[in-house]
Amino acid sequence: MRKRSVRKRSVAVIFGGASPEYEISLASARAVLQSFPSENYEAIALGISRDGQWHSYRGPVEKIGADTWLGDPQCHPIVISPGGFFYEMYDNALNGDSLKAFRADLVMPLLHGINGEDGSVQGLIQLMGIPLVGCDIESSALCLDKYKAHIVAKAAGIEVPHDIVVLRDKRPSLYALYEAIKGFNYPLFVKPLRGGSSIGMSKLQEPSELSEALESAFAYDSIALIEEGVPGFEVGCAVIGNPNSERPVLVSRVDEIENPTGFFDFALKYQGDRLHTKIHLPARIDSETEALIRQTARKIYTALGCSGFARVDLFLTPAGRIVFNEVNTIPGFTESSRFPALAKTLGLDFQSLIECLLTEGIDHAAWRW
Repeated sequence: MRKRSVRKRSVAVIFGGASPEYEISLASARAVLQSFPSENYEAIALGISRDGQWHSYRGPVEKIGADTWLGDPQCHPIVISPGGFFYEMYDNALNGDSLKAFRADLVMPLLHGINGEDGSVQGLIQLMGIPLVGCDIESSALCLDKYKAHIVAKAAGIEVPHDIVVLRDKRPSLYALYEAIKGFNYPLFVKPLRGGSSIGMSKLQEPSELSEALESAFAYDSIALIEEGVPGFEVGCAVIGNPNSERPVLVSRVDEIENPTGFFDFALKYQGDRLHTKIHLPARIDSETEALIRQTARKIYTALGCSGFARVDLFLTPAGRIVFNEVNTIPGFTESSRFPALAKTLGLDFQSLIECLLTEGIDHAAWRW
């Protein structure tokens, strides 16, 4: 008897975007598409150019990592229907001669930072009625706004650093800012409120550096965050699952960033500069402290309404205090990224991790609707 074939679920993997983290998104998409679980799923690569134009891409995956995908003959502009369809545009498409419609069973955004990790694309996907892999509109927007995320975490009983926000177009005088931060612990960190990958971020040793640091942050966002330094080192967990589901939420082992400079900047994260930085997995801490960090990460994940997956970053002080840093709702999926390494402590290799996240997306959609 002939075995009945089962239709593969189609997954739209979105990459690129009008974001300072465009290159990181390309690297994440290349890695995911090269290891895609093709036995049960079919990937549809959707690229967003730096100026925000959407395209379908069916060419070699290597061209995504090299950022030459836009010039490939198998790259075509698409338009999107709120009814759930993507329309691929060929020659004379504006006259209605060459429009090809397709749908996706699932959407997996691999967009980092603003215009992708902030709830905007998540809202579009929800309007299209397509299940989403990862956090929804509200949790995405909340987690990218570091100040509001701190407010919610603090209300849930989690310790957070002292911080203030500064609006580019309504900034107070430097004297007023000095007064506002005079009780903060140095070094200070100034960063774009809704950015990531440490882009536009500065480490300050004294107040005189504040003005220049704000200008660096304002180059990437209209709002800057001034945050006090927390003694100790950074730790983090990968969290996978949906708190409202019957399936258990998974929390990985804890990693530790060893960095004597105290500043895990863009070069250290993505450009292979490990001269001063090393990531220890598992972290060099006792089992009781690790259990408390994992419990805190789960509590933050739930308080911020996260679902699907995220990486929760915290600080561990010399006195053993656990202080919330931030949540990355779409953490990097590159070869040097922390999230896939953390997932391995849950028994998930890279391909198994992708399949697990796709399953969570389907299950969450069934629960949500």
